[in-house]
Amino acid sequence: MSDHVAARNSQRTLILQRLAGSVAVLWAAVTVTFIALHLIPGDIAAIMAGQSSYEGLEAAIRKEWNLDQPWYVQYLHYVARVFSGDFGRSYVKREDVSVIIGQAIGPTVQLALAAGLLAVVGAIVVAVLTSGRNRALRSFFVGFELLVNSVPVFWSGLVLLIAFSVQIPIFPISGADGFLSLVLPAIVLALPTFGLLSQVLRDAMERALEQPFALTALSRGIGPLRLRTHHALRHGLVPAVTLAGWLIGHLLGGAVITETVFSRPGLGTTTLQAVLGKDVPVVFAVVLIVALVYVVTSALVDISYSVIDPRTKGST
Repeated sequence: MSDHVAARNSQRTLILQRLAGSVAVLWAAVTVTFIALHLIPGDIAAIMAGQSSYEGLEAAIRKEWNLDQPWYVQYLHYVARVFSGDFGRSYVKREDVSVIIGQAIGPTVQLALAAGLLAVVGAIVVAVLTSGRNRALRSFFVGFELLVNSVPVFWSGLVLLIAFSVQIPIFPISGADGFLSLVLPAIVLALPTFGLLSQVLRDAMERALEQPFALTALSRGIGPLRLRTHHALRHGLVPAVTLAGWLIGHLLGGAVITETVFSRPGLGTTTLQAVLGKDVPVVFAVVLIVALVYVVTSALVDISYSVIDPRTKGST
């Protein structure tokens, strides 16, 4: 009973530590954006107002952001606004930032989910088919993985766009209207992630196939395919899941380029326009959203360890 109570207390402690770490990451992101706002050369209100000819706009910005107050008052006001979901107003588009982000995030999430699904499914299939098996097939996919990891996203996007939208007009050239407009961008965004995941999965599976349990399973009559899909793959998923944070960041970062190449609406296009237009509130809102995604992803990774490998329940 005492061991059970100790285990429960340990789990509660770990959960509290994760929550504290998540809050710390979000707080750090908010603080860094605040510092960056004040390190921008020139007058903050004038930069936010941009080229607008609206009379009294700079004064309104100073009042909204408390720029006429001491820095610590500005900071507390800024933190309170951010954690209440108020990211301010875009003075380029003349809309609330939350509205702009809300309109842009849907197509980006759709693209990232489609690309992530393609990458994960493709990596699992290739790893299962090539781990410890046909050397020619394995060599082919190793070369292909190196290729897709080395080729820039914008280059592969342009190649596929020319091939399947111009030369062979199967898919739309631009936009986000319907399923067909999602196919090429999702493939382009998925390729580098697929290349890395399949390498990690195959290496981990091949190490698992060399363990004594694999020989024992084969001696009990388990077929090679079942051994790979039910045993070796489970061991291979642990190091692959560790890459989840990097993969999410890569998908979000690659969305900026992919959406630009294929002229898709989304968070990447909105961020690029905000940076070029010096729309500071929008840029900072995107930074905080990415930090939030990273925190949520890290928490899900911790939870998934105990599901994939029960031996980690007491150590994650």
